[in-house]
Amino acid sequence: MPGHTENDIKISAPLDLVWDMTNDLENWPQLFSEYAAVDVLSREGDKTTFRLTMHPDDNGTVWSWVSERVTDRKGLTVRARRVETGPFKHMDIHWSYRELPGGTGMYWRQDFAMKPEAPVDDKGMTEHINRNSKIQLELIRDKIEQRDRDIRASVN
Repeated sequence: MPGHTENDIKISAPLDLVWDMTNDLENWPQLFSEYAAVDVLSREGDKTTFRLTMHPDDNGTVWSWVSERVTDRKGLTVRARRVETGPFKHMDIHWSYRELPGGTGMYWRQDFAMKPEAPVDDKGMTEHINRNSKIQLELIRDKIEQRDRDIRASVN
């Protein structure tokens, strides 16, 4: 059975700020702890093709791949997929956002399947993504909430 994960978080900040910060690809290395670099390869309307490079893992391996990301600001969704799939047969990611009382809900859904020769199977990758998504979502929340506080303080 292919891998599937769903993770979410409430961010106590306005939707526009959450959208802008999480869709500013060039600043992802400052937003996510796992990304060392983002290189935008092309932009066509709402579609961006980019190379994502991670920091070395525990074995010193640097993972890098090309993804496509299509934003729908009006629909508050983002669809992404790996173009260079690496150890995945496929990796599709859906982000959605929702205004909530006192903040913004951000939701990540990932659907994927691992290649037979990958260092981990679907179940193992599902567990890894669920663990790591929680860490990354909390980091993102904290950074966006801090930015919101900084903005509010500079206005006063």
